[in-house]
Amino acid sequence: SFFLWSSIPDEELLRVAERGGLKNAAVLEQQVRRMLADAKAEALVDNFAGQWLHLRNLRTKVPNSFQFPDFDDDLRRAMVSEVELFVRSVIEEDRNVLDLMSADYTFVNERLAKHYGIRGVYGSQMRRITVADETRRGLLGKGALLMVTSHAHRTSPVLRGKWILENVIGVAPAPPPDDVPALSDEEHPNKPRSGREVLEQHRANPVCASCHRVLDPLGFALENYDAVGAWRTRDGGTLGEPIDASGQLVDGTHVDGVVALRRALVREPQMFVRTLTEKLLTYAVGRGLTGADMAVVRAIVRDAEPKQYRLSALVLGVVNSAPFRMRVKSVEPAGATLATRK
Repeated sequence: SFFLWSSIPDEELLRVAERGGLKNAAVLEQQVRRMLADAKAEALVDNFAGQWLHLRNLRTKVPNSFQFPDFDDDLRRAMVSEVELFVRSVIEEDRNVLDLMSADYTFVNERLAKHYGIRGVYGSQMRRITVADETRRGLLGKGALLMVTSHAHRTSPVLRGKWILENVIGVAPAPPPDDVPALSDEEHPNKPRSGREVLEQHRANPVCASCHRVLDPLGFALENYDAVGAWRTRDGGTLGEPIDASGQLVDGTHVDGVVALRRALVREPQMFVRTLTEKLLTYAVGRGLTGADMAVVRAIVRDAEPKQYRLSALVLGVVNSAPFRMRVKSVEPAGATLATRK
């Protein structure tokens, strides 16, 4: 109940537990599905998605008002609502979790639709629409995520690349060396004209190059989105340099924008499903995962494949897993078992 509802058990769950019914796999599955269908499961969206997708950080993001004069709190709220409704639809409809990356629908109101350049949407109410433009499909096209991985006055290919690496690919980049200076935004005669040219300063440093070779192509593929997630073709307005969203991923794949990047990321579906499963298990047990937990993650993903990677298959895998059902005692007497039933 704390995993799915962020709250105490209801009377039915307590009654089943008292009778020992949760030891029966069929009963346990029935209870999990009942709880996912309950309105209380909205907490899974608010808390898990808020943590995984960094939505909470959007509250403190204040775009530069000179560069983005049209941004306001109505747009901020619509961006957050879009992602929450999108994730909620995957849970409620028990969809394949890969739809989080490539679904051809989203949720907008008039304010957000105008920001995205979508016509024919009127009023303040959020509604579901089919997305014809592939650049807005899935999480990578959501304004909230694009904004939360940007600076107040400009995009950040490094932040966006880091977000993809950690939350889609499932690899944590090495921390930057302490003695590497931050990129300067100060005006000077030789200042590079684009974010790509700015990052050349770090790629020229052998110490930085190993990480930037991984991060930068991921972030550059999203450069057609500005710091508040609006589509653009030039960096710095109509007189700026044309956006170059091309790059080569570490496996040699060439990408030329968000559509090509998305296709490359979902080409091996187990990668994203594994990453999402890691995030779910971490959230469910309330601790970081260890090497021993990774075998459990792989088993959950393997068992979910014949079930089309539906969200319920991952949740049931987590609920049935040893890390979720068992705990390690902090102090063990000699000869005691390492795991005890919760």
